[in-house]
Amino acid sequence: MDRTVPTTGSEELELYMRTYYSLLRSTHTIQIETLVESYLTLDSSLHVHARSETVPDTAALSYSSQRLPSCLADVDLILIGQVEKSFAEAGYPVDEWERVYAPGRRRRTHFDGKSTLAVFVVSRSDIDDLLPMLTAYQIEWNKLHDLLQAEAARLFLTHNEKRVQKLTESEIELLAMTTHMTPNDIRRLETAWGLRFVANLVKIARTRKSFGVRLLGGSQADYRRATAQWWDEIKEQLHSHVDLEDRPVYFVSSNTHSLVNLLTGFALREEKTLIAYMEDGEHADLLAEYHLLEREGSVSSRSNFLYYVLRNYLDTADRGEVRGEMRRDETALGIHRIPSRHGFELETQVIELNKLRPEWLDPRLHADPDFAWLQRTDAIIINIDYPLGLGAYEILARLSERVERLLGVYVMGKAATLNARIGDVMISNVVHDEHSRNSYLFNNCFTAQDVAPFLSMGQVLDNQKAISALGTFLQNSRYMDVFYREGYTVLEMEAGPYLSAIYEVVRPRRHPQNEIVTLHHAPFDIGVLHYASDTPRTKGHNLGAGSLNYIGVDPTYATAVAILQRLMNREAVRIRLSAGTVTQEIAAMNGLR
Repeated sequence: MDRTVPTTGSEELELYMRTYYSLLRSTHTIQIETLVESYLTLDSSLHVHARSETVPDTAALSYSSQRLPSCLADVDLILIGQVEKSFAEAGYPVDEWERVYAPGRRRRTHFDGKSTLAVFVVSRSDIDDLLPMLTAYQIEWNKLHDLLQAEAARLFLTHNEKRVQKLTESEIELLAMTTHMTPNDIRRLETAWGLRFVANLVKIARTRKSFGVRLLGGSQADYRRATAQWWDEIKEQLHSHVDLEDRPVYFVSSNTHSLVNLLTGFALREEKTLIAYMEDGEHADLLAEYHLLEREGSVSSRSNFLYYVLRNYLDTADRGEVRGEMRRDETALGIHRIPSRHGFELETQVIELNKLRPEWLDPRLHADPDFAWLQRTDAIIINIDYPLGLGAYEILARLSERVERLLGVYVMGKAATLNARIGDVMISNVVHDEHSRNSYLFNNCFTAQDVAPFLSMGQVLDNQKAISALGTFLQNSRYMDVFYREGYTVLEMEAGPYLSAIYEVVRPRRHPQNEIVTLHHAPFDIGVLHYASDTPRTKGHNLGAGSLNYIGVDPTYATAVAILQRLMNREAVRIRLSAGTVTQEIAAMNGLR
């Protein structure tokens, strides 16, 4: 069959992946050092200076550090598995270990307090994400180890071993000179490591890093058991509140805050409290930005900014009372948060549409002034904190097996862009999936007009073509250039796996491999929205170096509003059609059959 996408010719990428998967078949611990040679041939676009023995790659080290727990500096052994049983049978009681977190990855990890880290994975994509990051981290650690043997660096670390305060400009200059980094590189690493910055340098100077990795389980059956456990856990925690398997479902893959903020309107109702918080002298920058948005008169920007401030407000001090009030509001509105207690890390939200209060909704959701239909609907939203790569396939495949009727699948996420700017929104109707090697053609229910009215700082590009890549490190300039020449401009990780799962919902067989697949006649909405957080053709420009800043909030809420508007408008028509108050023609115009 003719292909719309050429092969990338990335033999180096395939060699590296074959190397670590063949080694992971061993029942014994493997060493990351054995992967370094094949990793270096990859020339990852996220690790530009990997081959240099004397020039540290602060970008790669910061990126990895943000997506791995801070205790990694003390870790020698990493265990990988899907469920607690796998770890227990191997003699590791991980449920008794400390739960640890990484700011840039939602992945369940436990630390034994000594030198062993347990990592729970939901799919093969987690391994494709984890192994390259560990390799990059070790390469850069050992590079810094050699550089920190210089007399000036050793003297500084000896006198500052317990240092937790930020470095002075002169100290930054000293470290930059001895480690062959720029002062900005030092500041970037200091931001990534926080109070542990000097302590980590002391550990790096003392010893080289040599990670060992052991895979416990890893079969397709293990992944299926893990997702089955996830679904059973949701049902158990909901008890008799919602019958998940007997209600029509709108499935959304986004995050844990945007939909809830828009549906509760909590930040908008607490505007005075948030203004008082901003008027504190420590937050003068926030207050100045708020007043600027007020003068500009943009309701959308002002609302988005209040959601952003709410997040800061809740993170800066003990806000237990406020969090309790938010949870009570959510419960009253039929919003159920279901964190994973076992297996992999994934928060799920189940939202009962018929319990929402129109007067609390974000004003941008009031496109339909008549909300009488809300009382009559039985539909629910299942929103998940979007998984990585093939985890998307595993989750949607499991959910579609269990729910009675799927009314729509809406995907919102971050992506790298080859033609746009950070903060822009891309809407694709062609997705090439590197996992299945399929090229999916589908009717994306969103156009630029659905998002642009809510986007203040960027532009919307529709009719784009996307690549669902294997991993963030598993791409290089050659890889990107091949696709760019064919008009593929969006690099992301979950759309292809989701479309593979959708194929199995609408077709009577498992998704194919290496084919052109059309999903134009899917009987429900398919909507895919990505906002640009990375410009890999412009080195070093990304939102991933730290926590999400305001430039990322604007497209996040613009896409979330578009999703909720589409979903609620369709549900209103569906309910009115069943009541005989709209015609079949109007229903067909909204994509309902």
